[in-house]
Amino acid sequence: MVLCAALLHALWNAVMKGARDRALTSGLICVGQAAFGLVLAIYSPFMSWDAVPWLIASIVIHWGYFYLLNVAYGLGDLSLIYPISRGLAPLLVALGAQFWVGEVLPGYAWAGILAISVGISVLAAPVLRGALPLAGVMAAISVGVIVASYTLVDGMGVRAAGNPVAYIGWVFIGNVTVAMYIFPTRMARLRALPAKTIALALLGGVISGCAYGLVLYAKTLAPLGLVSALRETSVIFAAMIGVLWFGEGPRGRRLIAAIIVALGIVLIAGHG
Repeated sequence: MVLCAALLHALWNAVMKGARDRALTSGLICVGQAAFGLVLAIYSPFMSWDAVPWLIASIVIHWGYFYLLNVAYGLGDLSLIYPISRGLAPLLVALGAQFWVGEVLPGYAWAGILAISVGISVLAAPVLRGALPLAGVMAAISVGVIVASYTLVDGMGVRAAGNPVAYIGWVFIGNVTVAMYIFPTRMARLRALPAKTIALALLGGVISGCAYGLVLYAKTLAPLGLVSALRETSVIFAAMIGVLWFGEGPRGRRLIAAIIVALGIVLIAGHG
């Protein structure tokens, strides 16, 4: 389930790669997610009130995520920022789940999580050669901390909800507040966007909603650290799509990263 979600996440990122206006694209993606969430919420009984504090916390943290992500991408390239932030998140989630939730994992599960984090981080190897300034590295690390935070919060929220589908729906409905912040000052730019671009961004929101919805549901079935680690394999899927679809390089580092991550997946599957 989580590997399918990771592939979906990589596919919509590949489709959206050519977006010319990142801010408007983010807003349209949030609208697409909200529409997907509204359908889930309408056709699901309301979640337990115990999950509402987690839901509010998730919305607030996601605001921080969008803000820090824009700061990070202003300081460095996507190909460097993304692997650092996503590679750090699984380790932080596993540690947070152990000390906060009490989910203790066996040694080989930790080995799998570590392998996935290392494999993802291989993609950011140019950082060691000074390709990213210190401010960019710190921003990427901050994004990783935020990703780990909303992963833990949503993991607790979806478990407290009693109805995971309803919680998933309301998480995405809450994302419409990001669009409400982005659009009012950019209406002229929004009207100038081609209809195809708008439709593609909205579709990207629905697909990304499906991807994260599968991840959230999986958190009711498996330890948070393992779900988080498998989810971040989307970075490797995206890297391989870049090689096979866009002809990007260097291929050697991406293949090495994919092999290390595959080893981590095998170790985690052994835990299951």
